[in-house]
Amino acid sequence: MPSSAKTTKKSPTKKVVAKKTVTKASAKKVVRKTPAKKAVAKKVAKKAPVKKSSSKKVSKKPVITATQKAAALKKAKTLAAEKAKRDREAKAKIAKNKALARQKTLDAAKAKKEREAHARALAKEKAALAKAKAIATAKAKKERDAKAKVAAKEREVAKKAREKAAVEAKKQRDIDAKRKAIEAEKLRKLREIERRDAEEHKRQERREAEERKRVEALERKMHSKPYAEDTEFLAELRQLLEETRAATATQIGVSESEANEMLVDRERLEYDDEDGSSVASDIQRDQLKEFASALRLKVDEIDVALSRIDDGSYGRCDECYEAISQPRLRAQLPVFTCVSCRASV
Repeated sequence: MPSSAKTTKKSPTKKVVAKKTVTKASAKKVVRKTPAKKAVAKKVAKKAPVKKSSSKKVSKKPVITATQKAAALKKAKTLAAEKAKRDREAKAKIAKNKALARQKTLDAAKAKKEREAHARALAKEKAALAKAKAIATAKAKKERDAKAKVAAKEREVAKKAREKAAVEAKKQRDIDAKRKAIEAEKLRKLREIERRDAEEHKRQERREAEERKRVEALERKMHSKPYAEDTEFLAELRQLLEETRAATATQIGVSESEANEMLVDRERLEYDDEDGSSVASDIQRDQLKEFASALRLKVDEIDVALSRIDDGSYGRCDECYEAISQPRLRAQLPVFTCVSCRASV
């Protein structure tokens, strides 16, 4: 090929240039390395004794050894070999690209022929498909017409069925609405009954709570000691009650002795029943006995009052459990009810 020939002709010049550049680079490296040797030579010169010479000073120039030259030549050869290798690879790549281009043109021509053949086949198939499509459309039109008729009949039947179902659904909705209304009314009545029961239960609880409070208050009143802290007043009442008890006991003795004397007189004397003196004597004796028994009851009440004074509960009404007023307690001995409770009896 002409391009490859051109490259082969120009390659010797490039190699020569590469050699020149390599030699310059190697020379630079050699020059750079010489200062280290000079430094070593200076150290050695400092250690060794210096001989004075009358001759002129020799100019110091970098000396390139044979090994350095050989190394530089070797490096230049390797660089030239690498460049030649790169050139060969470039030529091979160019040749490969040309072969690919040729193959591509052949493939394009082949593909063009295949496309043309395929297009002709598609045209034939398209024509056949168009014919078949026309036949199929005609057939499909007939089928659509038949289906349309069937669908119209079905729609009519479905319409009637829907109307019938709508009527039945309306009836069912009416029935459901009535049933729901009845159930709602039942629920309302049940809720009303529950509400009333709850209210009644609350009222009952309130009544029970009030009753418990009343009973507790009554219990507190029943065990109350209204004058327990007023010891002077209780001592005064004790003295009055004891005096009253002594006077009452004296009266009991007097009444019993009088009754006994009347009984002895009746046995000793004979009364004339015609004037009724015996009957009057019996009545008087019975009155004395009743008076004595009443006094004994009063003594028992005084004893109860004294025992209550001992525990501090005297002065509490036995009916309402309220405190009896002090004037009443002083005036009537003994007394166990207040004025209002005594009046209501």
